[in-house]
Amino acid sequence: MENSPDIGNQGKWSPAIHLPFRWSTTLWWFAGGLIALVVLLPISYLLIRAVDAGEVAQQALFHVRTVRVLGRTIWLAFWVTMSCALIAVPLAWLTTRTDLPLRRMWAVLTPLPLVVPSYVGAYLIVTVLGPRGLLQQWLEPWGVQRLPNIYGFPGAFLVLTLLSYPYILLSTRAIFLRIDSDMEDVSHSLGYGHWPTFWKVTVPQLRPALAAGSILVALYVLRDFGAVSLMRYSTFTRIIYIQYQSAYNLTLAAVLSLVLVTMTLGVLVLDMWTRGRSKYYASTIGTGRRAMTIRLGLWRWPALLFCAVVVSLALLLPSGVLLYWLLRGIRIGEHVSSLWFATKNSMLVSGLSASVTLIAAVLVSVLSVRRPSRSARLLEGLSYSAFALPGIVVALALVFFGANFALPVYQTLTLLIVAYVILFLPTAVGPIRSSLLQIDPTMEDAAQTLGRKPLQVLRTITLPLV
Repeated sequence: MENSPDIGNQGKWSPAIHLPFRWSTTLWWFAGGLIALVVLLPISYLLIRAVDAGEVAQQALFHVRTVRVLGRTIWLAFWVTMSCALIAVPLAWLTTRTDLPLRRMWAVLTPLPLVVPSYVGAYLIVTVLGPRGLLQQWLEPWGVQRLPNIYGFPGAFLVLTLLSYPYILLSTRAIFLRIDSDMEDVSHSLGYGHWPTFWKVTVPQLRPALAAGSILVALYVLRDFGAVSLMRYSTFTRIIYIQYQSAYNLTLAAVLSLVLVTMTLGVLVLDMWTRGRSKYYASTIGTGRRAMTIRLGLWRWPALLFCAVVVSLALLLPSGVLLYWLLRGIRIGEHVSSLWFATKNSMLVSGLSASVTLIAAVLVSVLSVRRPSRSARLLEGLSYSAFALPGIVVALALVFFGANFALPVYQTLTLLIVAYVILFLPTAVGPIRSSLLQIDPTMEDAAQTLGRKPLQVLRTITLPLV
């Protein structure tokens, strides 16, 4: 089993990016420290605001209603995360390891719900599936006068599940594409069938991807405001928004936001604790054989229906309603030419933000996987720390620091890009780190022994495999 994982060496892998020169190592960690400082800006702002909280904030924080809302938030996050895993893992497996009809098309369509904002998705779901929605109007000729109430937990659960399962799908699909089949072949040769092999051999290799995606889903639910507000389900983020926009109590809102940060740190500590004691070992890349395609037989049609239902609810339904409203607006004389300017700005900002976020995520992931240490784990944890914060908190934090300490970048494109990096860095770190764990570091070591410099190895070997 030359291509099988090295048992027990997750934290002892030879670092592929050696950074042999002192200036290279210093520069690498300097960039990591800069990323940490940027990510810590919102938390620093919250701590500054919370200093003057006093007894009023303490009473509000430990009020029975606050504790109850916190429990409702955790309850929603738990079930959405579980349901997303139950949807994403089968989708990833079907689109990578089976003869599913049109699997290339499903591989493209299934991640696309990520582009739908939660408040837009919730509004469209209510418009179609609500008690007086379009579906009820279409069913009226058959005697259906009112559909069941979708508001509350069921509606929030449905919307957040449909919009956030791609966080787990993307990372697990990447692992399925890269898993070496030798271990599965050995399991089959020992008499284990497909299902025992899947649970005992394949699923343990999915652990980093499942953990990274689940963390993103849970934190996404913790910070969401659009879906829960339209579905009338009270969560912690909704209370924070009320304090900011209605009461405009920045101090109390800061204290409540710090609770979200604490919950985020708790999730990260739990993940790192289980990661340290787990028996996960990455497969080698490049020398292993690609797993054979599994023929579904008669099960291909239920699998096809499963993919069609998920894509229809998460993507086609919102897109169809938006297209209907667009054509209806054009028909009555609405002008959409003014949207081109906003579209151009959106493309510019998203492109620049994605590029900067990708560079930062690669740096954090390489330090976490190839230079494992307490500092690297701390940097990885800090990259997630602000992900559970609502966007308004991050925006106010950057406005505060920009107006008081960085006037040259205040109200500029640069500050907006920094905000997006803080909000979306974990979205990139999770999948990149999971992919990096699957790469055999001996290939990078071999490239360095042949005279390649560390950054050349990163550019020509590591990044193409990631």
